Amino acid sequence: MTVRTALAPLLDELERALPAAVDLRRRLHARPCPSGEETETRDTVLAALPARREVTPAAGTGAVVRVGGAGPAVGVRGEMDALAVTERTGVPWASERPGVMHACGHDVHLAAVTALAHAVDRVGGPAPMLVILQPREETYPSGARDMAEDGVLRREQCRAVIGAHVQPLLPAGTVACTPGAVNASSDEFTITVRGEGGHAAYPHRTRDPVVALAHVVVSLQSVVSRGTDPMSPLVLSVTTLAAGTAANVVPGVATARGTLRAMHTGDRERVQSRMTETADLVARAQGCEAEVEFVRGEPVLDNDAGLSAATAPLLDEFGFKVSQDLRSAGSDDFSYFSERMPSLMQFVGTHGGTEQLHSPTFLPSDERVGDVARALLAGYLAAAGCLTVPPAPA
Repeated sequence: MTVRTALAPLLDELERALPAAVDLRRRLHARPCPSGEETETRDTVLAALPARREVTPAAGTGAVVRVGGAGPAVGVRGEMDALAVTERTGVPWASERPGVMHACGHDVHLAAVTALAHAVDRVGGPAPMLVILQPREETYPSGARDMAEDGVLRREQCRAVIGAHVQPLLPAGTVACTPGAVNASSDEFTITVRGEGGHAAYPHRTRDPVVALAHVVVSLQSVVSRGTDPMSPLVLSVTTLAAGTAANVVPGVATARGTLRAMHTGDRERVQSRMTETADLVARAQGCEAEVEFVRGEPVLDNDAGLSAATAPLLDEFGFKVSQDLRSAGSDDFSYFSERMPSLMQFVGTHGGTEQLHSPTFLPSDERVGDVARALLAGYLAAAGCLTVPPAPA
C-alpha cells in the first residue's frame, strides 16, 4: 500500500475513531497521573488500543505497542504524565485528584494517538505503527531518554518518530511543522557560594556569601548579552535564591538555581563554561568561593527537514493552515528521539495566544483531539513514504 492509496481510507477511519478518542481524552483528564506513576494511564490507553497489537514494556511505567504487522515501523509518541497543578476549569470531567492536572495537553495527545492506531489497524497502512506510550516527559530522569538509551525502539525496527503537541500560541486550525531546531536544550544549574557567617552587626568579621551571590547573579546577565552571538537564541534564567534563617545572622552559604536553554549545542557547552568561570571569579573578588553544578537535561529538538517538507503538503490537504516558523526556548524530551533517528514534532494550534500551557485553566476543546490525530496521520504518512522509497540505483 502506497502513501497516496492509504490516505483516504486512513482519514475516513480516523474520523470514525474520534468519538471514542474524545471519550478516552475525558477519562484520562479526570484521572491524571504524575510523572513516574503513570501505570493507570498506561493501562487505560492499552485497553483502548486495538486488540491486534504487540505490547513491549519500556521505561518502567511506559510501553511500546506495535500495530499493523512486522517490519520497519514509524513510531508515534504519546506522553502520559500530568503536572502538579490544581485544576480550575470547572468542567464535569475535571481532575479528580487534587493537585494533579493534565495542564499540558498530554490527555489530548494520547487520545489522538489511539485514534490513529485504530485507523492503521482497521485499514492497514504503508508501514507498521509503533505507539510509544512514554512516561516522565515533565521531570527528570526523562522517559524518552530511557527509551532511547534502552534500545527498545531499535529492537522494534523504528525508523522515524512523529509527535504533535498542542500549542496555545497558535490559533486553532494551524499546525507548525518547522524544519531544524524547534525546541531548546534545557539544563538546570545550582550555584553554591560559601563564605564565613557571623553577626549582622559585624559584617567586617564575615565573608558574606549573600552579597557575593548577588554580584554573581548580576554578572551572569552579561554572559548571554555580551558573551554569545545575538543571532543565536539562548536563555539563562536564575529563578530561585536561598540564604540564611535569621535577620541578624550573616549565613555561611547562599545558593541560586535556574535553567540554561540553548538552540545550538555549541552555545550550550560554551556558556556553561563561562558561567562556572564567572561565578568563581566574582565570588573570589568578594572573599568567597563558588561552585556551579549542572543537571544535564534535554538536548536540542531538531526536526528532520525531509519529514517536515513531506508532511506540510498533507497538512494543507487536510485543511490546516501550515506554519513553518514556530520555534521556542521551551524543551521537550522528544529530542532524545530526534538525536537518534529522523523525527518530527508538530505544534497544533488551540487558542491563538489567549491561554498558556501549564496553566490551571488550560483546557483545549475536544475538537483538538481530531486536529492532533490528523497532524499525526500526516506525519506518519510522510515518514512511511520515506521508509518505502526504493533505494537509488548503484
